[in-house]
Formats: sequence, C-alpha cells, structure tokens
Amino acid sequence: MHDLVIHGGLVVDGSGGPAGRADVAIEGGRVVAIGSDLGSARQRLDADGALVTPGFVDVHSHYDGQASWDEEMMPSSIHGATTVAMGSCGVGFAPCRTADRERLIALMEGVEDIPGSALAEGLSWGWETFPEYMDVLDRRRHAIDIACHVPHDAVRVFVMGERAFAGEVATDDELAAMGALVRDAIEHGAVGFSTGRTDNHRNADGRPTPGADVAPRELDAIARAMAGLDRGVLQAVSDFDMGVSADRFDPEFDLLEDMARVSGRPLSISLLQRIGATDQWRKVLGRIERANAAGLSVRAQVATRAIGVILGLDATFHPFIGFPSYKAVAHLPLAERARELRRPEVRARLLAEQSDAVAGDGSAVPPLVDKLLGALEMVAMSLFRLGDQPDYEPDRSASLYGEALRAGKKPLEVVFDALLEDDGRQLLYFPIYNYASGTLAEVGEMLRHPHAMLGLGDGGAHVGTICDASFSTFLLTHWVRDRGAMSIEAAIHKLAGEPAAWLGLHDRGLVRAGRRADLNVIDLAGLSLARPALVRDLPAHGKRFLQRASGYRATIVRGEIVAEHGQVTDARPGRIARPGGVSPAQ
Repeated sequence: MHDLVIHGGLVVDGSGGPAGRADVAIEGGRVVAIGSDLGSARQRLDADGALVTPGFVDVHSHYDGQASWDEEMMPSSIHGATTVAMGSCGVGFAPCRTADRERLIALMEGVEDIPGSALAEGLSWGWETFPEYMDVLDRRRHAIDIACHVPHDAVRVFVMGERAFAGEVATDDELAAMGALVRDAIEHGAVGFSTGRTDNHRNADGRPTPGADVAPRELDAIARAMAGLDRGVLQAVSDFDMGVSADRFDPEFDLLEDMARVSGRPLSISLLQRIGATDQWRKVLGRIERANAAGLSVRAQVATRAIGVILGLDATFHPFIGFPSYKAVAHLPLAERARELRRPEVRARLLAEQSDAVAGDGSAVPPLVDKLLGALEMVAMSLFRLGDQPDYEPDRSASLYGEALRAGKKPLEVVFDALLEDDGRQLLYFPIYNYASGTLAEVGEMLRHPHAMLGLGDGGAHVGTICDASFSTFLLTHWVRDRGAMSIEAAIHKLAGEPAAWLGLHDRGLVRAGRRADLNVIDLAGLSLARPALVRDLPAHGKRFLQRASGYRATIVRGEIVAEHGQVTDARPGRIARPGGVSPAQ
C-alpha cells in the first residue's frame, strides 16, 4: 500500500516535455510510480482538473535570519516553493564570530530591509563556522527545504573583523583564509558562494557593504579555492557602474567572468533594467552569450515582473516620509496618523514643504530614495493604487499622475490623498526597474532568453517594501494562463527542473520515479494573487508584507502535505538541502 496517491491530475514533470494525465504514487518520501491503476494508498489526493508539478526551487532568497526562528517559511511555502536557496547577494549570518553578530545584523538590516530588532530577538545563533550554521538549521523544524550560499560579506567579516567594512585590502593570509572557508562550506553541503557589488546595498549605518568594491584579487582567490570541486555555484549582483562609463562596464563583467573561468563553476548574475541605463541589461546578456560561447556556464537571474516597491503610511517607505510635517506625526498609531494628516491645515502645510534628506548620515536608506523624493512629480507618473486584485502591468493612464491631470489637481495632492484612503491602509505600487516602457515587454524578452533563469524573488527580504516571493504564481497566471506567452511545460521547467539542476540538487525538480516527492497540485484556472497585507508576526513585533494566493490545492515535501489551499499545515519535513548527498556533520 502506497503512502499517498495523487489521482487524476495533468502531470507537468519539470523536464519541459509534454504534459500527460497520470496518477502519482508516493512511498517513503519519494515518487515510486507514475501511471494508472497504481493500487491502494493510505491517503488519496484528488487532482482532477489540476496540474501535478514538481515543487518549485527558488535560487534567490534571504531567509538567513528567518530560518532560525520560523518553521512555516512564508511567503515562499504558500507559492509552491519546496526548496529555497538563501545567502544571496553576499549577505548572511555565517560564518560569524560572537563579537561580529551585531555587525552582521546591521548589515542585513541595511541591505535587505529586515528590522534589526527582529533579527536581534529572533536569531538563535549557536554557530560560528558555516558547517555549524547548516547543522543548527538542520536540527530545526521547517515546512520546506533550505539550501545555503556562503555569503561573501560574512566571510570577509569573519576573517578581517571591523577592517572588512573599512575598504581595506585583504592580506595574502586573509585571502587564503577566505578561500579555505568557502571551500570547506561547499564540501559540507553549501550550494555555492555569493557576492554583492552594488551601491544600492548599504550597511545600516550607511556604509558600503564589505564586499561591494573589493580588489579583483580577492574574488580571484575565492574562485581559485573552489577549483576542482564537483559542485557549487557562483552568484553575483553588480551595478556594472550603472552604465555611466562604458570604460568600466567590460572590466566589471570581466571580473565576474574570470571567477567562473578560474573556479570552473557555473555563475549567475542578477539582471534588471536599471534607471539611467535602460539598455544596459542587453549589454549584460550580450556578454553572457559570449561567455557561454567560450565554454563557460553563465546565466542571468531574471524576475517575472517589474522590480519595485510597495508604498504606504505603515510600510517602510512612502513619498512623504522625509517631509517635516509628516515626521512630526510619524510616531502616532496608523489611524491617528491618518486622521491628523487629513486635517486641512496639516495637509496644506505638508504639501507646501519639501522633503528633508532621508539617506546618508547613518541611515540605511539608499541614495536612490532621495533622488526619487526630489522628483516626486515625475515619480507620480509611475505610482499606482495596488488594488484587491493587484495589477502588475498597469497602464500609465491609471497612474496617480494621470488621475491628477484628469482632475485638474497637482500630482502631490492626489498622491497624498491616495495614501490616506482606507484610514491610511491604502498601498501604492511603484515599479522602479524593468518598467521603463510602461509595460512588461522587456521582462518578457528577458524571460525568453536562452541563458535566463528565474530568480530575484528575495523571499524573506525587504519585508516592509516588497513581496516578490510570489513571482512563481505571477509567472503561471500572467505569462502562462492569461498571456499565453509561455507554455506550462516551459514554465514548470523554469520553476523546478532547471533551478534544481543548477544548484546540484539532482534528487528533486522532476516528477520521476525515484525522485523526491516534492510536488504541487495546482488549479491553474483558479490561481490568483491577493493584495499584499502588512502583518506583525516578526520577532519584536516587527511587520512585513505577506501576499497570499488561491489555487494551490496542495504543496508536498518529502511526501508530506505542508500547505493546503493556501494554509501551511503542521507537517515539518524540511531540512537543509545539500548537493551530492553530503550528510550533516552532527
């Protein structure tokens, strides 16, 4: 008798091959048979009218802190993910000496908008080395599996202490120590190494991140330490100097490409359409094509929609956060704040003001925010109400700027009044990257590129400004079902088979006999995204955006149903996912 049989579904197996109707039988956490008349089972799951797919594998998340206190791993676990890879962008909490804990908390708070108070209260610690970190997490209960990149910034701080933040060049001994730490972590089951080279990422005190501008020899030393390994990927995010100097674009790409060449390991690079360099992404793809033609394995990590922020009076940011009259009432509870701001004399005074600077001087707010606050009328052209059924490809005419033109009002008045709607709970959507044309045409072009892979969902990060871990659901609803721009077979391959193989997790990603029973049962016709909601469920009463979905009948990890109809169950089969069958040290 089987443990579980999923009956009557359309199996999309994750390989990219054609879908077919079949039952799926599970025993001992693995798929044992696919076909018809598979015999009896202790549990039967009806998949009539639904898809049966592999569980999704997310290659880019930031659950590094959350994983130490949270069993449910939302929002990823309610959007079909059964494995999430964290330690992205070069930030994380291991390796870490006791004396450096506050440094890494401040770094994560600044880079990924995770409240430092929540991290300070929620992190359990109990490790110093990276293998110890994985072992500690492996002993905790989780709904889904977790894979770990070794983050560059944490490695640098572990070796160099406070000097890591000072922009100092590492000594030869320090370079050797960094390389040894990374190699040891991968040998013990880490999926790879990540580094961040972007000015948008800042420490909580406003300083650049430790690895943002390190000398090429540091990345070369780490890459050389990975040479000869049969597993481990490289992950990088870079501004490529924002396109301001053509003389510096190629040297920066050469630096990242050399890491792949020296290490012999695959490399992925975050890709998006940047402000001020709207065609730079095509240059990046051109270099990626050349790298692959030269025999390297290089991919672009792409998003499934625009990359932007959610603005609201209770969110991390909104357009009036730096205005003196707003700052005077910012301490009030939301309802009182909205009521005070609605007073005619307060409204008139605020709208006559200009914003104070909110970035720099010890603030973790990126300089981009001040640039945007200085051009609020233009920003209003890209501000949209985020309705109960979120529209992630809104027409420019639906912007608050367009509304102001039609009403004969000043754009700032309309933005201000919109934020006060619903007693201050209204949310505004501001697509910053990937939306220069006012459509998702460029995103579609990225998704279709042969060297593109899905990523940048940032689950667990930017908790008060985004909720992009729903990217998997958006791919299926927008690009597959509603647009018909991608086949369901191609989409599931992108969500499961391809990322699992990329990370070296060859026991999952496909619906095949002998593979892990990490599966989704999805009602594609009924699949939908809810409006993000701010919830206060982080440690220290911290708040975050959580976006739910309808249409996932069940998500299964190791043969156990971990989420059903949008709700996480009590099952906790999740462990640390280690390539190559590496076992925990303890």
